[in-house]
Amino acid sequence: MDFTDVMLARRAVNFFDPESDVPEADLDRLLDIAARAPSSFNLQPWRVAVVRQAAQKATLRALAWDQPKVTEAPVVLMFLADTEAWKVFSPAFERQFSYLMQTGRYKPGQREEFAAAVTSLYGATPEKSLAFAAKNTAFFAMTFMYAAADAGYVTHPMDGFDHDGVRKAFGIPEHFWIPLLMAVGRLKPGVTVAPAKWRFPADDIRYTLPD
Repeated sequence: MDFTDVMLARRAVNFFDPESDVPEADLDRLLDIAARAPSSFNLQPWRVAVVRQAAQKATLRALAWDQPKVTEAPVVLMFLADTEAWKVFSPAFERQFSYLMQTGRYKPGQREEFAAAVTSLYGATPEKSLAFAAKNTAFFAMTFMYAAADAGYVTHPMDGFDHDGVRKAFGIPEHFWIPLLMAVGRLKPGVTVAPAKWRFPADDIRYTLPD
């Protein structure tokens, strides 16, 4: 679809076809596209846990306000924001610095310079580490939703869940924050998607800075 059509057509859908799967190949393609999202210093502090098994979805539903779409959708994605991706020796840091050397942008002797830059921006406080991880993962998740809409899938992002309960039930390491869950699948046959909700117009979105 044209990108504007994708933007206007996307909805947060509550009704999924439980008989229609999301093949692994399709999911991988959508994740690859979503990975083109903006990323601070290209550290890509996002991971995705794919929940498909009925027992796991039942556990997750109980921790997500008993939302039926958690078990009806063929796939639920758990977006994980890595608050430590900026750290030296983390896989994200090491892979990105290796890339920078391969492309000639940095030399081996500039490793400490790169480390100091990312640490000052993202590691100075726990709040900065969380903001770094969460905002980048949000870019990734939103890009995934647009890619899914373009491919004919429907999605629903969810922040109505017990964060600590999900972390404990699924053994998510402490350095991951869970910004959202996302149901992914096909629209249930016979369901009509609701009209788009209102949005603030540009004049109301603009914020005027003081002189």
